[in-house]
Amino acid sequence: MDKNTARVKRKRLTGRLEALDSLLVAFSGGVDSTFLLAVAHETMGEKVLAVTASSVIHPIRETENARGFARKSGIAHVMIHPDELHIREFVSNTPERCYYCKKNLFTLLFEIAKENGIHHVAHGANMDDLKDHRPGFRAATEMGVMAPLVDVEMGKEDIRFLSREMGLHTWDKSAMPCQATRIPYGSKITEKKLKMIEKAEAFLSKQGFGDVRVRHHGAMARIEVGREDLKAMMDERLRKATVKEFRKIGFAHIAVDLEGYISGKMNRGLNETLKGALD
Repeated sequence: MDKNTARVKRKRLTGRLEALDSLLVAFSGGVDSTFLLAVAHETMGEKVLAVTASSVIHPIRETENARGFARKSGIAHVMIHPDELHIREFVSNTPERCYYCKKNLFTLLFEIAKENGIHHVAHGANMDDLKDHRPGFRAATEMGVMAPLVDVEMGKEDIRFLSREMGLHTWDKSAMPCQATRIPYGSKITEKKLKMIEKAEAFLSKQGFGDVRVRHHGAMARIEVGREDLKAMMDERLRKATVKEFRKIGFAHIAVDLEGYISGKMNRGLNETLKGALD
């Protein structure tokens, strides 16, 4: 990543935002949406509204972090509570689940925007999101949701670098997609599974692990941590504590993925299928 190029992209982003009379930002509290919201607020001031979805698919600690950032930054902020578990296509957990989830979310966001006289809705998708299976991005495009970071060709490295320059605490934050991504396609999404995942990941986070995923394979939990953390995961004290805690949560079997955490791993077979269809 070239630092000067990243700064040029930021200027282009500022120019794009300056041309808007009002903006609603879908704000999860993650690296990308926090950066977009911060730049939008810096550029547009009170013409920006942040909206955060709080539901069973999002860890409570994430929505609370989002609330705290908006309050500290003096940004107008609204919390909404979508009920994804009433979306049949989402619960059945096909490879298109994110399409229906985002369609539902953006419908709510446009309603809020209309109620507040806001003419544009944006989300924090970036160039790296285009490299994987992202049906949610397709839903956003179809509904007219802006993707300013994509428009100025910003990738994750650009965003982290610029976030650090701005003093944003999220610059080195681990990615935290919705908890439904921990459940293999075809396995029904339930509140019980989502709560098990949240409790298991919260436990490991408290042990000091940054990039961590707990995949829900029925009675088995498959733990993914960064490759540099695999040795720490095998510490006898931690191993015993993890087994005890995960069994209390409801898992009968606990496994550690020796490959470590890799973003998009659950899409591997799917991506190969999609690539074959395009070749």
